[in-house]
Amino acid sequence: MYVFLAISSALFAGLMLTRVFRLLKLNFPDVTAFLIAGLLIGPYGLGRIGVQGIGFISLSHVEAVGIVNTTALGFIAFAIGSEFRLTELKHTGKAATVIGIVQAVMASLLVDIALACVHFALGEEVFPLSAAIVLGAIASATAPAATLMVVRQYKADGPLTRLLLPIVALDDAVGLVVFSVSFGIARAMQGGNLDAVSIIVNPCLEIIFSLLLGSLLGVLLSELEKLFHSNSNRLSLTISFVLLTIALSYLEIPVGPAAISFSSLLVCMMLGTVFCNLSEFSPDIMNRAEKWTAPLNATFFVLSGAELELSVFSNMQYVLIGVIYILVRSAGKYLGARASSSAMGCDEKVRKYLGITLLPQAGVALGMCNQAMALGDFEGTIIRNVTLFGVFVYELIGPLLTRNALMKAGEIAPIPEQKKNRERFRQ
Repeated sequence: MYVFLAISSALFAGLMLTRVFRLLKLNFPDVTAFLIAGLLIGPYGLGRIGVQGIGFISLSHVEAVGIVNTTALGFIAFAIGSEFRLTELKHTGKAATVIGIVQAVMASLLVDIALACVHFALGEEVFPLSAAIVLGAIASATAPAATLMVVRQYKADGPLTRLLLPIVALDDAVGLVVFSVSFGIARAMQGGNLDAVSIIVNPCLEIIFSLLLGSLLGVLLSELEKLFHSNSNRLSLTISFVLLTIALSYLEIPVGPAAISFSSLLVCMMLGTVFCNLSEFSPDIMNRAEKWTAPLNATFFVLSGAELELSVFSNMQYVLIGVIYILVRSAGKYLGARASSSAMGCDEKVRKYLGITLLPQAGVALGMCNQAMALGDFEGTIIRNVTLFGVFVYELIGPLLTRNALMKAGEIAPIPEQKKNRERFRQ
């Protein structure tokens, strides 16, 4: 009973807060309202009352319904994968690839340099160099979920939007490689040896086999869709395949000293890419899937807000490092996107606003910092707290910045209600 009560209360709280924002004339994206609703009903809000069913009492209670987050991320990745249509990639593929790599690496390098300076200022006992290197790698990651939600809510479209979604999808693969290399170097600095298998072989295998598995399932889904004559049944089959893809991504196959593992985001993205390029039914199926997954995505963001830990603000040392991390990462994303988009001949609006839309950070970064706990309790705690601080700030302001950037780029048209209000104001 608790799981159903928790999911229903999370969705209800998120939806009601969007109405409160509307009444207060707070023009925030729905994503921000969902995240704040999560904070309000989370362990640092109503959860403090200690009554089960009125808020989440602890983080473990939030994690108990973690299957919602896993499922939502799978469908979000599937939707982003559908943006890789060959007709569009002919125009944006090269630019998206170059920009996606450059902005991720630039953010990582700048954060590495800045935090290395902090390390030398504070000393190894306070802030280890290995933690600085890993945080630099985590800085490369961008959250696809918040970006997609903003694009969907405001029906954004234009050169910037069509370039943004493939870059956000590619960012996951780039971030995985950057993190694996940096994490391997950090472990070697602690007294180990540079392990070529963990630094190079395993991440390459993960990317390659994730793409292969997603492609295989995408081809199979496209063929099976032809057996049905109802798009409702085709939607049901599509949903079952996304769930199957998420399940298969948990597999890990040892191959000698290496291991074949899968990234659920990459596999689901590839499933969506292949399906939308092969199936003639994909446009209608994706439209139906968007409506079906709307409450799932809303619940995902409320639960993400409930997972944000306010305890990181209790240690000013982590706050200071977190502020540096946020400022330098933001500069790296913006400068990297601006320089590479200029080199690729993108128009001025893309060059000016693209970097701002790449700031949100959440699930992928948290997954990286959980893996970083293997460095040890001391280093792992520093990395986790700084990352949590960054995620807290980025998740709250990132969607708003993304919306404003798309609006200034002219890719979000005023909604009818806004037009009516303007006309009333003029009268």
